[in-house]
Formats: sequence, C-alpha cells, structure tokens
Amino acid sequence: MKYFILNKPYEVLTQFTDEAGRATLKDYVPVSGIYPVGRLDYDSEGLVLLTDDKTLQHRLSDPQFKVEKTYWVQVEGVPVDEALTKLRLGVSIKGVKTAPAKVRLLEEAPQVWERSTPIRFRKNIPASWLEIRISQGMNRQVRRMTAAVGYPTLRLIRTGIGSLTPGNLQPGDYRELTPEEVNELKALAARGNGTIKTSRGKGRNNNRGGGFRKQIN
Repeated sequence: MKYFILNKPYEVLTQFTDEAGRATLKDYVPVSGIYPVGRLDYDSEGLVLLTDDKTLQHRLSDPQFKVEKTYWVQVEGVPVDEALTKLRLGVSIKGVKTAPAKVRLLEEAPQVWERSTPIRFRKNIPASWLEIRISQGMNRQVRRMTAAVGYPTLRLIRTGIGSLTPGNLQPGDYRELTPEEVNELKALAARGNGTIKTSRGKGRNNNRGGGFRKQIN
C-alpha cells in the first residue's frame, strides 16, 4: 500500500487529469495508482492525503466515522459571538443543517506562505482567521458556512486530518507517511473521532521551513 501527503497549492485540482489543462495532482506527485482521500477545492490549499488503500480512503471520507478535518479560514470581517455560536451549532445550507462544528477565532493570524494570487481585500473592512473543525464533507461546506453567518471566506487552508498536518511542507511539496503514521491513521479511522500523533518522515523538501510555523494547540 502507498500513503502520501501533499501540501496542495492554490488553484490545483484534487485529481490527476483535467481536459481543460488546469494544474492537477499529477504536476506535484509523480506516483501512480494513488487517489486523494476526499476533496479539497480548486481555490483551497493545504493537506491532501493520497493512497491506494480503499478501506482507509472510505473511512476517512465517510462522515459516519466522524474523523475531524481542521481548517484555517480567513474571513471578511471579525465574527461576533452570535455568528460563532451559529457555526458551532450548525447552519442551514440549501435546506440541510450542518453538523455541530468546533470553531474558534484566532487571536493572531497564523504564519503561512503567501498565496500565489493575493487576497482581494475591501477597504475599511478588516479580515480575521478562524479555526474550524468538521467531520462532514459537503460541497464547499466551510465557505458556505461562513457565508451563511455573514462572513465570506477569503482564504481556506486545510491544516489537519485528525492530528496529521502538513508540518513544514511548502505548497507543492509532498512526502510519504512513515509506518507509524500509517498505523495511527488506520487506528483513527477504525474508531472515529480521535487523534493521531505524527512524526516527520523522509520525503521531498520535507525539511524546508516557513510552513505551518504557528501551530494550534
């Protein structure tokens, strides 16, 4: 079995082919026979897990196993407590209420790489960052959640699957998971809604700094 993680750059499709010629995973991970676990939108960034382990892929993607995915979300404006409470309890998206989420406003902006296309800010409107943890996988869920409470998403970065993070991988960098990480990931998927401990494995550009330097406790 093969297990890899990629720090997906902005404007890259979470698939290996595209008839329109857009950038895909194939441009960054030259490994055959592996597939992404779940999706990460074209205009989102961050952690993507790739594997040929179909059982693990299913368990990590299916909401019934309640495996948390963590996102750092830059939004327009500074959400008030009422908006944060609504996100935590669940909001309605096209008539479907989202499951409760773990949401908190970050006191400081996380130190992340510059995006290839700069964020378009509106004058006189501040921006802020949220940490959102969900176990669902609705289409563009996080963006729709923040929009539903009046705070549009400006930038979205997936920073975790369970406790697995991109570490210091820069956008476009990937590495193979260690045997210990694979075993812990399988244990997480088996029990659902847990956490795993990660260790640094060897892989391309794995020792480059400047990535997720501000870690969320």
